[in-house]
This record gives sequence, structure tokens and C-alpha cells, in this order.
Amino acid sequence: MAEPKVITTDELLAIVQSGTSKIKIIDVRPIDAYNGWRLQNETRGGHIRGAKSLPERWMLWPEWKTILDFKRIDPGDELILYGYNEAQASVTAERFLQKGYGKLSIYNGFLAEWTAVENHPMENMPNYRMLVYPEWTRSLIAGGAPPEYRNDRFVICHAHYRNRNAYLGGHIPGAIDMDTLALEAPETWNRRTPDELQKAFEQHGITADTTVVLYGKFLNPNNDDPFPGSAAGHIGAIRLAFIMIYAGVKDVRVLNGGYSSWEDAGYPVSTEDEPKRPVASFGTAIPVKPELAVDTPEAKEILQSDDAELVCIRSYPEYTGEVSGYNYIKKKGRIPGAVFAECGSDAYHMQNYRNLDHTTREYHEIADIWKKSGIVPEKHLAFYCGTGWRGSEAWFNALLMGWPRVSVYDGGWFEWSNDPDNPRETGVPAKKEQ
Repeated sequence: MAEPKVITTDELLAIVQSGTSKIKIIDVRPIDAYNGWRLQNETRGGHIRGAKSLPERWMLWPEWKTILDFKRIDPGDELILYGYNEAQASVTAERFLQKGYGKLSIYNGFLAEWTAVENHPMENMPNYRMLVYPEWTRSLIAGGAPPEYRNDRFVICHAHYRNRNAYLGGHIPGAIDMDTLALEAPETWNRRTPDELQKAFEQHGITADTTVVLYGKFLNPNNDDPFPGSAAGHIGAIRLAFIMIYAGVKDVRVLNGGYSSWEDAGYPVSTEDEPKRPVASFGTAIPVKPELAVDTPEAKEILQSDDAELVCIRSYPEYTGEVSGYNYIKKKGRIPGAVFAECGSDAYHMQNYRNLDHTTREYHEIADIWKKSGIVPEKHLAFYCGTGWRGSEAWFNALLMGWPRVSVYDGGWFEWSNDPDNPRETGVPAKKEQ
């Protein structure tokens, strides 16, 4: 096999500044470093402008080809690989060569040369601080001072839906459990009333000034899991994050990859039932950010607006009316005028928004998919699904990207379809005339 070419900083800078799409730059560091965390104390966090994220360990997985297809990286592409050090990039390059990818170059100056010079273009996910990594969480629990943390009170929450056994079977040490029903009502699956939310927060020891770190498990099918075989706990954690931010918790974080990332890091787990430590007052009137939650009247206004979009985060079979997606939702179809932004295979999966290790998908890829459907940051976007969970995850992605006007249509298809006066559509939608 031919040795990959080693390129200089000046050569790479010329390629980046040219904006060419013929050469793909690959960042083989962990996804958290790509997003913006300075895992090696680099001068600037983030990635080289235009680079794609492909952590080196992914190339060891049996699904490596699926991953490359997912990212549109083809054997004929010219690739430039870089990491934190020469070994990281070289090992990944060797794996590419073994798999028939021959047009490879390596850049070894990322830490010493690229990040140290201000005019070398870099990017990061604007709100990467809200998506934390296992070592950050471990440091917090150990009493350390993890990066981008300025508080003296925190709560780690293990999210689940009516499944404390998932928590008791193993959780991050010191974490309390929180059932999603604490913050949403099963009659509507919408957020609870301000008084109910305040009571729930106080019972769980959460004030508006508490840093909350949320995570969940990826579970096997069981009768108590509304998302069989998928991410009941993890989607639930993001659902709780949405309601907490809506209510007024100032510092909400989500563990990237959920409990799986903690286990992958080899950190210890606990089976102790941690007691909740109630507080006297949440500290502020709820909601602090009412604009984050859209109800049906406003959803109808959004459908009529040129400056807003109602965004459907459902599977294609749900969107066309082949299935409703849920055993308790009888009516099938879609909301006329909503923009489709497919979640994945069915109501219980979000493959289009995640990597195979359950971490959040590269944010550029999500933005590119959305923009092709007219889902852009200049508009007010209200994401919805069946009952709010998948819509909350899409909303969280937009929030991470710093998009300024993003909401969740809380009622979703469940509330919309229960009103016989609301219009519905089924079948494959007609293509819009250009």
C-alpha cells in the first residue's frame, strides 16, 4: 500500500480557503472535540472549517461501510485526515487504505499550528456546552471543575418512563432518577402545568439556578418502554431538557450518547437508590421561556406564515398515513402544510439524528438536510412528532446549532388528530410546482 502524503499547513489552508468540494477533510478526533470541547487544551476549540467528523474508532466497527455511506464518503474521494496527533491520523489512514480508499493525505499540524493561529478558519457548534461528554460528567461528580462550568450546585438525572428498574440496574454514581411523567401529563403527553412543574422540580432538588445533567439508557423492548428497542431513556432525557429550559432552569446539559457513552468510557456504575434532596423553592415563576412551547392555536398561525414552519419529525409511514405510529393514536395522516424532516424508521427511532454510538449526529449534516426542505435558521421553527419526544430531540439539535427561534409544538399529532375539525392528509404528497 502506498504511504499517504503528508501535507503542510499552508497547503491545507489553501484548500480550505478555496472552498473546493472535491477534497474532503476528515476530523478523526472524538465527536465532542469536533463540536467544540478543548479536550487537549487546544488554543481554540472546534474543527477545521468544512471538515467532517469521523472518530477513529468508528473505522473498527463492522458497520464502518454504513457509516461512510451515511456521510457520503466514497472510495474515489480525495481525503485529508487529521487528529490530535500524528498517530491518530496515521492509524485511521491505514484503515482507509486497507478498505480500498487510496487517495489519502495526512495533516499533522492541527494542535501546534492550526489552532494556534487566529486566521486559520475553524468552526464549532455554537451551544456545544449543552452537550457534555463522560469525562466532563465524571469530573463534576468527583468535585472537580470541568470546563465551562461555573456553579456550586448540580443534579445528575437518570431519565426513564415508568421504569425505575432501568435506573436501579445501573446508573451514573450519584444520579437520581426522574420519571418523564414528573414533567409531562399522560392524558395529553404535553408539559404539565406551571404549579405541577414547580412541585416536581422542588421534589427532585432542582432550582432555576441548579446545573442539571440529563441522560438515559438505550433499552431493550419491554411493556413499560414507549420506545421499544430504542432510546426511551435518552429521548426522554432530551424531552425533560426541553421542559426544564422552558420552565426556567438556566443551565441544562445532556450527556452526549447517554448512559452508553459512560459505559464506553469504562467509568464505574452504581446500583444505589440515591435519595432525592428536596428544595424549598424553584426560585422563579414558571415558565421563564414560554416561547419555546407552541400549542395548537399558534401551530395553525405558523402554518399560515411565510416566516415560520411547522416541522414534522416523524417516520415516512406515519407521514403518509400508512400507520399512526402509536397504539393509542387511532387516526393516521399528517398536518397539511407541515414540512417533513424524517426521524428514522418508525415512531421509536431517531437514526437520522444520531451516530451509531448514540451520540448526536454531526450538526452540519443535520443542517444541510433541513435546509434542502426550507428548514432554515431565519424562520421560526416549531418541531413536532406524535407526542413531543422526537420533536424535542430535533428542537435540541437546532438549539445546539444556535438557531434563534425554535420551539416544540407540544400537542403534536396526538392533539391535532383528536380534534375532528382539524384537517388531515394521507398518501404521498404532490410535488410543489417550481
